[in-house]
Amino acid sequence: MGAPDFDQLSVGDQIPGATVHVERATMVRYAGASLDFNPIHYDDRFATSVGLPDVIAHGMWTMGSAIQIVVDWAGDAGRVVEYTVRFSAPVPVPYDSGTDVAVAGRVKSLDEERRRVVIDITASVGGAKVLSRALATVDLG
Repeated sequence: MGAPDFDQLSVGDQIPGATVHVERATMVRYAGASLDFNPIHYDDRFATSVGLPDVIAHGMWTMGSAIQIVVDWAGDAGRVVEYTVRFSAPVPVPYDSGTDVAVAGRVKSLDEERRRVVIDITASVGGAKVLSRALATVDLG
């Protein structure tokens, strides 16, 4: 997929969203890849003993999953020149069912001089935001 046409964009435009399903097996694979073996990501007893509702997804996994809609829309990961998020809630990952993270995005602002677009990303689980102030800057120049 090619890059969107900057001249056809308007503030408020939606970009295609996605639902990302995460299961415990996802957390195991991510722990191995990231070397983040914190037991809150795989041990029910430990996670609840420290006050969490369940095992939770890695924050960086959540952040990486959320940016994928922008990468897909932009047509090239290299076009994303800045990405910031604030983690606002954990992503619980129940043993039997896993969970779905709903990700959406909209054009927040356009920089005509630099031909850059800021995308406001929303990621939520069961209607509750898990990321806030999630902003990606995409260079379409």
